[in-house]
Amino acid sequence: MDVSAFFCSLRLATCVTAILLLICPFVAYFLAFSHFRGKIFLESIVALPLALPPTVLGFYFLVLFGRESSIGAFLSDTVGVNILFSFQGLVLGSVVYSFPFMVRPLQAGFEAVAREYHEIARLHGASNLQIFWRVLVPLSWKHLLTGCLLSFAHTLGEFGLVMMIGGNLPNETRTASLALYDAVQLAEYQNAHTLAVMLLALCFVLNLVVVLLQRRINP
Repeated sequence: MDVSAFFCSLRLATCVTAILLLICPFVAYFLAFSHFRGKIFLESIVALPLALPPTVLGFYFLVLFGRESSIGAFLSDTVGVNILFSFQGLVLGSVVYSFPFMVRPLQAGFEAVAREYHEIARLHGASNLQIFWRVLVPLSWKHLLTGCLLSFAHTLGEFGLVMMIGGNLPNETRTASLALYDAVQLAEYQNAHTLAVMLLALCFVLNLVVVLLQRRINP
């Protein structure tokens, strides 16, 4: 069994979840409490990866960051960063693709916090930033954890996007899902079973925790 591929998936899922955890709370706050024309279109764009085939996103990554594009050539020749066929490229693509799995639970959690908590905090002189960190985030921790688990599980099992962006390079971009596909193609069914069972068990545990959290959120 390709153990390095399984650990590559864990590393990828961990990096993606950590980055989303830094970005998505602020995006969710903006979507939850802002009121402007066209907000529904912004929410639709944020949620687009939920319905978008991963190969479509992978294709546009190839177009945007390929050597033939000005952006790809600039990043490679001037900055020295290669997005395609690299681990950092997998992280960037997976962040985009898993974005709504973190934002949507957090947005729902922020919107569920009673307005009275906002008003009490304001009466005590709290700023919007203080309300965000000291009121909204602590009261929405179950939604935050749900978003982390969903993002982690979604990244862990992604196939089409990582295939197109990463190129299945051993010890670099070869994830467990790609190793499982290769094992089936080579008729190495014992290795395929092992990888499949490990992914199945881990994703089952993650989803079980999500279900338990949702039961606590909506008893």
